[in-house]
Amino acid sequence: MARKVSDIEDGFALRKPKNKQGEKKRKTEHEHTIPPIPVKSVLSSFTLSNPISKKAITDYVWTQARDEKVLHAEKVSSEHVVGRDYDCWDVHTDKDRYWVITSPTNLYSQKYFPSLDFTLSFHIGVSARIMAMQRGAPSPSHRSRFTPVWRRWEQAAESYDMAEEAEDFQAVGMKCRETLIQFVKALAKPEMVAEGEEAPKGADLIGWSTLIANNIAPGDRNSYVRGHLKAISKSAWDLANWLTHANGAIRPDAEIVLDATQSVIGTFGTAVMRHESGAPERCPECGSYSLDVGFEAELMPRPYILECENCGWQKQQGEA
Repeated sequence: MARKVSDIEDGFALRKPKNKQGEKKRKTEHEHTIPPIPVKSVLSSFTLSNPISKKAITDYVWTQARDEKVLHAEKVSSEHVVGRDYDCWDVHTDKDRYWVITSPTNLYSQKYFPSLDFTLSFHIGVSARIMAMQRGAPSPSHRSRFTPVWRRWEQAAESYDMAEEAEDFQAVGMKCRETLIQFVKALAKPEMVAEGEEAPKGADLIGWSTLIANNIAPGDRNSYVRGHLKAISKSAWDLANWLTHANGAIRPDAEIVLDATQSVIGTFGTAVMRHESGAPERCPECGSYSLDVGFEAELMPRPYILECENCGWQKQQGEA
């Protein structure tokens, strides 16, 4: 019986013999040549990527991989998992090849992590544990701007973790109350008080939070933001005072107060940073609304850095 020729053999394996002189048959216009693998250092000219992001990834690898020279960096995928975006980069150096995954950024040698899917799952798990240990501030810039306040909140969170009895949960309420007072003291300024009016007392959180909200979210456009700031500050203050004196307080009570306090610091803080930095609503270069406000304490007295996440436009606070 004749053997059946497979499609692979029929298309690729069977080769026609050379001509009588042993020379290869001359190529015809229908034949194709597989090109060689391109040099890694020129691969970037064939890929589309945000140059700012690519530079950030390249600089990160250079500092983390013992000064290895980056030959090629290409973003190969991006996934949104539980409210966070994870960008996955394939980075080639003169010594190794890495997966670099963001939020927070870390690199993994492909020698030990050959599968990107496995590496991403591993990275998300590690990130979740890190975030659990570093809970509190929504971003490093936010933490840097309000360091003393976040430290107080973290002390309240630690008390919550260790609490067992009602008195322990009441103590969480007291620490949240102190955190809120510390926060308004850090933001309150004499010029926020209208001429002829008496300034609120130092521990008058509701009075000061009203003045702060009016100052950092002025105008008709921000009326809803202003109202929200005033509402959450009053609600968190009332909750903290209630928990401090609540007989039979339980863990869910303390958790609610802790979260409410965190929300006040985070929301007010974001509005404050937007106001202090003078950030425009849209990128002046591309018109995108995706503007990130960064805070670098070492750049005082102009600590804010504005960056467009869409086109990479950057500006330091106070620059023309």
